[in-house]
Amino acid sequence: MKSDKFNEEIAASQEDWRPRLARETDVPALEALIPISVRALQALHYSAAQMQAALGPVFGVDRQLIRDRTYFVVEDGGGIVGCGGWSRRKSLYGSDSVRGEEDAALDPRRDAARLRAFFTHPKWARRGVGRSIMAACEAAIVEAGFRRVEIVATLPGEALYASSGYGVAERFEIPLAEDSTLPEVRMTKSLEGNE
Repeated sequence: MKSDKFNEEIAASQEDWRPRLARETDVPALEALIPISVRALQALHYSAAQMQAALGPVFGVDRQLIRDRTYFVVEDGGGIVGCGGWSRRKSLYGSDSVRGEEDAALDPRRDAARLRAFFTHPKWARRGVGRSIMAACEAAIVEAGFRRVEIVATLPGEALYASSGYGVAERFEIPLAEDSTLPEVRMTKSLEGNE
């Protein structure tokens, strides 16, 4: 099974990553990391034109997550090698460059929290960076009172989330510039019992 193989690869290379909350001063490093991650790790699933059109509006920094203290980074040797976070706000994806105002808040009694904007430097891929950030996010989500979580996953990210208990809710395409689209997967998970 595909997710079993994925779990074995992660377990074989798991390291003891310690995510920390991102700061505004991390933004330049995040802006450098995201295009490197996208172009290297998504090239088997998306065309160069799709990736280029998505960089910025879909794949980019959302400073609201940093201000909300829900965005994490992992460092190695003093540099950021991975990032990702969660949100108590409405947006499922996208950078703050496409939103003119603050995102509406979600109600943990009825809404699902969002996992958002996971990117790993290709040299650190499949070494547990994303999984460590996901664990930090899920713990914070439960602490904030949410019992469900959802993510709009990229096609290459689907295996990571499936191996962590996320199920496919729908497949859809995000409209991009120049009449192109980006196939994505909305995935969900219940965190009941994780308290």
